Amino acid sequence: MDNRKRIAIIGGGITGLTAAFYLQKEAEKHHLPLSIHVIESTSRLGGKIETIRSHGMVMETGPDSFLERKGSAKQLAIDVGLKEDLVRNRTGQAYILHDLKLHPIPEGSMMGIPTRLSPFALTKLFSPGGKIRAAGDLFLPRGNRGGDLSVGAFFRRRLGNEVVDRLIEPLLSGIYAGSLDHLSLEATFPQFAEMEAKHRSLIMGMRRNRPTATVGRTKGQFLTLKHGLQSLVEAIEKKLPGAAIHKNTRVQEINRTKDGYRLHIEGKEDLEVESVIVTTPFQQMRHLLPQITWPLPPDELPATSVATVLLAYDEEDVQLQVDGTGFVVPRSEDTTITACTWTHRKWPHTVPAGKGLIRCYVGRSKDEAIVEETDENIIAKVREDLKRILAIDAKPTFTLVTRWPFGMPQYTVGHADWEQEVQKKATHLPGLFLAGASYRGVGIPDCIDQGKKAVDDSLHFLLQ
Repeated sequence: MDNRKRIAIIGGGITGLTAAFYLQKEAEKHHLPLSIHVIESTSRLGGKIETIRSHGMVMETGPDSFLERKGSAKQLAIDVGLKEDLVRNRTGQAYILHDLKLHPIPEGSMMGIPTRLSPFALTKLFSPGGKIRAAGDLFLPRGNRGGDLSVGAFFRRRLGNEVVDRLIEPLLSGIYAGSLDHLSLEATFPQFAEMEAKHRSLIMGMRRNRPTATVGRTKGQFLTLKHGLQSLVEAIEKKLPGAAIHKNTRVQEINRTKDGYRLHIEGKEDLEVESVIVTTPFQQMRHLLPQITWPLPPDELPATSVATVLLAYDEEDVQLQVDGTGFVVPRSEDTTITACTWTHRKWPHTVPAGKGLIRCYVGRSKDEAIVEETDENIIAKVREDLKRILAIDAKPTFTLVTRWPFGMPQYTVGHADWEQEVQKKATHLPGLFLAGASYRGVGIPDCIDQGKKAVDDSLHFLLQ
């Protein structure tokens, strides 16, 4: 007779895989009788993490790296045996596009906030009036906030419209492919509100908190893996010999039972478990549990659709006239692309000698129509932008377009309160836990952190 506690993890992205890996690790460490089931509706694991290894190149169609300072992703790579495969990004000048010209991000700028006044004063990115308005942050009093507000409203008050629209917006909103004037400050960048509360001025706060300067070249803040981020997914899957991994398996509904939950699976036998971790997007989750009246998100903006465009060249055809690793694009610019990475410079290990690789991004909140166009149209428009901005006119040797329909959750004003309400509702379902990019962060480390918390919560429930 099988006396093991059964736990199902719905969703085989990085959140679900993290949960499965650490659940099994805890089970082995403490000799816990667990039966782990990972259920993924598609034919592959990893979610938005996908690496294409072709033409001698390592190409990411989703995220290409993770922040080292959020330590959970690095630790997971180490835990699955990939410590020696960790690679740090090569640093270099980053640019902002303004009037179809590349302007260096002012030296000393941290997330768009100046910590050195002379580079900021000398840049041609802003008008004299815009610079004076931004300097007003040094004298403005603290804001009188009674609740959550948008990132845009917060920064516009502190630094003015020009600095927000030309620098801060393209730097920060790219993380969520959203509009700063809709994104929640509390849910996305609460550290800035805390900085204002502590230091009053963001400029002074950033100056006091900036890292001590290091000798030589600045160390890169991002890490990836030598053979691509998908190697993390592959390594985790290999570390789950005791788990049952169900691919091409779609859960239709989750129902309470006397002893836990019954998962109704399309075309297959139902699965009964004592506990469930659901890592699917919120809109999918709520359809799995129709018996619960879930609070709706605070804004009607749906998740944003985006696409990545990879273009490979012979290196002689991409002789860039500026040093650096890429640029971001404000909404005011007349371009299709929203950002561009010179991958062969930022991650030189990903391309063979003599080759160049450029990665462009298209689509953002309220500007998503491009994502629905054909590959040929998207590539043509991206190439036209590259010709106008970088004078690259050669035909790529290889191209790849990858779409992520509704792939970027929008953390709009009120998101943090909404997320707490959702989690509170979930407490009415003992043994069921929610995690993933819909809730507490969209980055790889954020999702890993949520997966690990779900492990703690589910073990506490199962072993009580």
